[in-house]
Amino acid sequence: MYRQKIWLQSVARGVCALALVTGVALAAAGSSRADDAAEDLAKKLSNPIADLISVPMQFNYDSGYGSDDGWKGFVNIQPVIPVSISQDWNVISRTILPVAVQDDIAGNSGHQAGLGDVTQSLFFSPKAPTSGGLIWGVGPVFLVPTATDDLLGAGKWGVGPTAVVLKQSGPWTVGMLGNQVWSVAGSDSRSDVSASFMQPFLAYTTPTAWTYGLNTESTYNWNADQWSVPFNLTIAKLVRIGKLPVSLQGGLRYWAESPDSGPDGVGVRFAITFLFPK
Repeated sequence: MYRQKIWLQSVARGVCALALVTGVALAAAGSSRADDAAEDLAKKLSNPIADLISVPMQFNYDSGYGSDDGWKGFVNIQPVIPVSISQDWNVISRTILPVAVQDDIAGNSGHQAGLGDVTQSLFFSPKAPTSGGLIWGVGPVFLVPTATDDLLGAGKWGVGPTAVVLKQSGPWTVGMLGNQVWSVAGSDSRSDVSASFMQPFLAYTTPTAWTYGLNTESTYNWNADQWSVPFNLTIAKLVRIGKLPVSLQGGLRYWAESPDSGPDGVGVRFAITFLFPK
């Protein structure tokens, strides 16, 4: 309980810092000025395979694990790096590296802190949308067992396909990202991995670079026959810190479905994303 209070105090300090930075940046920019470039960058952030280098750092906190008093806080470090491979095609690298702190997530399992498993996706995507305005990409996804504790990762190497398709029309972005991962190697003492991930998403971006988003990040565990379905409702604002464009995001998530020992109720999400436009 003491560790949880310390963790929550750290979260509160981080939220206050984000709010302070947002207020200072908005005051400096002037809320009455609609920046077309900022709006365009904000819309690109709603596109998982945009031709834009970005480094999101996404904090999540959930409770209700194990015997209902377990909790988990983690930061996903998620660099997105597009690389031009021809006149018409990009390959977009999307990496997710979780850094977690958790307590009693599986009954009386104690406290763990460290790295989780890396998920590495590569999307091969045309540089231009289709004649109907669709943006799409396909490629492989890899699970890399980088976890520093058994309860922070699967202990398996995995591979599978991944794909994304979306359309941006005016202020709206709507799409779907998904993947399927099967374990191919790793510790024989750990359970095999066969998991499907589906992320339908909807976003609305205003001329002043506010973005309102709704998505689910649903995972189906085929071996355990279990769903995990959190709904995320977020608000983001693109600001500038000096000359650097930065997106600040906050939101809530509701667990509509989770395994018996999984999280429940309402969790929180905060994120800061650094953008490096060409």
